[in-house]
Amino acid sequence: MAGVYVPSDIYARFLRLQGRDVAFICGSDEHGVAISMKAKKEGITPQQVIDKYDGIIRKSFLDFGISFDNYSRTSSEIHHKTASEFFRKLYDDGKFIEETTEQLYDEKANQFLADRFVTGTCPKCGNEEAYGDQCEKCGSSLNATDLINPKSTITGTKPILRSTNHWFLPLNEYSDFLQKWIIDGHKNDWKPNVYGQVKSWIDGGLEPRAVTRDLDWGIDVPVEGAEGKKLYVWFDAPIGYISSTKEWAAREGKDWEPYWKSQDTKLVHFIGKDNIVFHCVIFPAMLKAEGSYILPDNVPANEFLNLEGNKLSTSKNWAVWLHEYLLDFPEKQDVLRYALTANAPETKDNDFTWKDFQARNNNELVAIFGNFINRVVVLTNKYYNGVIPQPNALSEVDEATLTELKAYPAVIASSVERYRFREALGELMNVARLGNKYLADEEPWKIIKENPERVQTQMYVALQIAAALSVLAEPFLPFTAAKLKNILKSENDFGWNEISNNSDLLPAGHQIGEAELLFAKIEDEEIQKQIDKLEATKVANQVENAKAEPQKDIITFEDFAKVDLRIGTIIEAEKMPKANKLLVLKVDTGIDVRTIVSGIAEHFTPEDVIGKRVTVLVNLAPRALRGVESEGMLLLTNTAEGKLVFVNPDAEGVINGAMIS
Repeated sequence: MAGVYVPSDIYARFLRLQGRDVAFICGSDEHGVAISMKAKKEGITPQQVIDKYDGIIRKSFLDFGISFDNYSRTSSEIHHKTASEFFRKLYDDGKFIEETTEQLYDEKANQFLADRFVTGTCPKCGNEEAYGDQCEKCGSSLNATDLINPKSTITGTKPILRSTNHWFLPLNEYSDFLQKWIIDGHKNDWKPNVYGQVKSWIDGGLEPRAVTRDLDWGIDVPVEGAEGKKLYVWFDAPIGYISSTKEWAAREGKDWEPYWKSQDTKLVHFIGKDNIVFHCVIFPAMLKAEGSYILPDNVPANEFLNLEGNKLSTSKNWAVWLHEYLLDFPEKQDVLRYALTANAPETKDNDFTWKDFQARNNNELVAIFGNFINRVVVLTNKYYNGVIPQPNALSEVDEATLTELKAYPAVIASSVERYRFREALGELMNVARLGNKYLADEEPWKIIKENPERVQTQMYVALQIAAALSVLAEPFLPFTAAKLKNILKSENDFGWNEISNNSDLLPAGHQIGEAELLFAKIEDEEIQKQIDKLEATKVANQVENAKAEPQKDIITFEDFAKVDLRIGTIIEAEKMPKANKLLVLKVDTGIDVRTIVSGIAEHFTPEDVIGKRVTVLVNLAPRALRGVESEGMLLLTNTAEGKLVFVNPDAEGVINGAMIS
């Protein structure tokens, strides 16, 4: 939502408000290797996997107001046909090269290992959990054979190399075209992060890239001699934009071709940064090879949004799932849309925290936007029974306020058209701030008795600001805009462009509705629940990913019998100066009182441990730690929740010095 769908929805809604002809197209990418992996893991078919998640995804988009004109699936018949025809045209035109290469093969599973079926060490950054197509740590695009110490995710075994035949798109033949189109043509209008990544790819030298794979799930390669081979997902998935457009056009009685083949059409891809190369290098090369399609005008990719300081990971459940969010925050879709837009990772990675989410709701949506609307509506109903009053002569303040209001549609539009949605949202909130300032300065509640004629004008002006907000907010906060229009009873009375040209958006005599809160305060308890949920996820991941240490060298019973464990009591404790982790303890072991330096200061305060019964290894050779001689070691362990605790010898009648055997 943060990287792709909220910004693209803002853009599409904005364009519709401008009266533009928009086809907002998307779909489920259903041939990825991760789907086959999940199916194998759950013992079901890939079709069952995609049917389940397609339904969940569609409902989430609908619930959050993502206004696709069409949401399709790459498993659909129209997509299989479109992708096959696209491949066949390039094949017939001689655009592919056919090569026999060595690829990783799992002998135990009896299959080749594509993409996510293999993991290993990234050759560029050393990440030991890189995939066969990409390292998620450094963002590098990889081939499975690039990995160091590769391992099959199916059986865990080390794969071998085996020869196989495939078709490749020779990207190197499109280097000059890409250089001219991107490096020379889009240096000044594409986002620096997008332009920089693409330039790095081109400067590094492009190589042929396989468009087919040895898989049992996907679209059959539509040529003879390709039995058992499927179109590689990166090749078939972007063609899904075309097939989804075809599906939409057929349903709406339109011709799909002008949307993809007319120079009057502007093609814009909204994606995350891990998909930049596919949309800016590979797909444009495919379109160029085919010959009849337009190229992307812009690819405003966002960076990554982290969650509470850690990278989002759906596989590790380190995520905020939309359907769960709505259970905890019903009817607060716009609050999340607002928080994600206000903190959008447009130029660098950003971090979503629940505390920031709460603050943006309480301090901005409630205190600024909601407060202004509530005051306007309450006062209009109180003074005029909800009927907009007839204004009298406008003061200089009134004129200046309305003039400033008229400028905002163009200001917001400029930001949206440059894909600066965070900036655009800030300008929208400035409209609400304009309204709050106007009311605070004019104070109609103070002068209503002595100068009711002036208050009529003040409330009229304030209501024009409220009316403008009901339209200007629609791309960003569609549910709020609809609610506000209902309160103002202003559905479809005016549009975006009328705000700049008309001071009479809601005319005198118009009846508005009763006051209704647009936003509600979010309490600390609600936020703590979300933080606790993530903390539980973190602990569960630590337990699941914990690996047992390798066995140490073999010892004899005589070696083990040398260990002398005694019961003791901590009688003194203090922090080691200039050491964050160390406590200096005095321990009564029953045979003596000795000093033990223990690295537990991050888990216990000195006050916590005084009087604690402990288990002490008393015959460990003394060791100097920061100038203090430590004469033993305490035994501690971790609970299932990861909490550090003493191995507790608090049994009745056990005395200091008692041996543990």
